[in-house]
Amino acid sequence: MNVQRKMMSITLFAMVALSVAACGTNGQPPASEITRQAGEISNPEQTSYASQYQTSVFLGDSITEGLSYHDVLKEESVLAGAGKTAEFALEDVDELVKRKPEHIFIQLGSDDILWPTDHPKEYSLSHYTQLIDRIKERLPEASITILSVTPVTAEAEKAEPRYQNIGDYNKGLKELASKVQVGYIDVSSIVADHPEMYDADGIHFQAKFYPILLDYVKDELDRKKSAK
Repeated sequence: MNVQRKMMSITLFAMVALSVAACGTNGQPPASEITRQAGEISNPEQTSYASQYQTSVFLGDSITEGLSYHDVLKEESVLAGAGKTAEFALEDVDELVKRKPEHIFIQLGSDDILWPTDHPKEYSLSHYTQLIDRIKERLPEASITILSVTPVTAEAEKAEPRYQNIGDYNKGLKELASKVQVGYIDVSSIVADHPEMYDADGIHFQAKFYPILLDYVKDELDRKKSAK
């Protein structure tokens, strides 16, 4: 009887071992299989935008981070993160300089307007000015364009009333851009035309928003270049 139990145990162990070997650690496919599958996935859209913006870097918060998160641009073209403010972005200048971009797009403010201070707009724009001055000093040949803060849904605004200040903040950004002589593009119309592209929180966006954003930015740059 003990011999039978022992044989059954050995057989069971062998079956489990074979199952693990077939599926990989924790039931996942082996690393070689994951690599093969990843290699088979092609994204011509990313290749196209990566080519268009290969000499650019987008600096910003979690809204901007969606460009690389959704694989629309490569990570080296995006320098962004959740909770990023103009003040915190000052810490990214060294990394920005290493990447040597010819064009820098800055989209900050979604978190700045929520900053717990008496005058968040003024506080933010003072650091925004410092950020641009520092970039100009370190990368004098680079072009800089500020992108407006994207609006949120009515539901998100109701949940966080400070988002009502986005319009006023964008007005301040436009004035700042004129003052420090950098470009400014208001992207609000994209969101107004495509409200279905919001993510569930009414603040961030689905993947399909970002190609439209990049196309709009390119068209605006071309239009302004032609107008000169």
